[in-house]
Amino acid sequence: MDDTRTMRERMLPGDLYIADDPEIGAQSAAALDLMAAYNATSVRQAPLRRQLLEQLLGAIGEGTEIRPPFSIDYGAHVRIGARCFANFGLVALDVAAITIGDDVQIGPNVQLLTPTHPVDPEPRREKWEAARPIVIGDNVWLGGGAVVLAGVTIGENTVVGAGAVVTRDLPANVVAVGNPARVVRSLDIEADGSR
Repeated sequence: MDDTRTMRERMLPGDLYIADDPEIGAQSAAALDLMAAYNATSVRQAPLRRQLLEQLLGAIGEGTEIRPPFSIDYGAHVRIGARCFANFGLVALDVAAITIGDDVQIGPNVQLLTPTHPVDPEPRREKWEAARPIVIGDNVWLGGGAVVLAGVTIGENTVVGAGAVVTRDLPANVVAVGNPARVVRSLDIEADGSR
């Protein structure tokens, strides 16, 4: 191939890359060490938890809480706004960027999955993969066990029902449920956020 970029340089914009690369492996190992330290903390260690999240994540807003266990690939590609809450078991596979707005509520065992793999068997066998970013708008609620797939954007104030699998973008101010997630109702939200 004529592409002279490193695998990490290919990974970051979402191009095909091979994850079994020393530079990528070192970044992931450092993140997994921080993740393990975070997951080993107790509820009484709030200052330590905050310090570890600030080291692990690309950004974390004030008043945001993530209950362990919390799983990531790199951490540095996750940006979480202020006053968010993530219940037990959040999986944020951040090969590409995961951007979470302010005041987002995340139920237990939610998965945010940016990685993709080739459909064709040969490149998949050769371990090529890619990723697409996920964006979660302000004041979204992701119900327990929801799965958000690569490349999805969810608009502000939207509610995603428990167990839903979000395969496509969802607009603002709706309720979506099912597999694949589909809009079942609109929320009457005024410009100032009131009903």
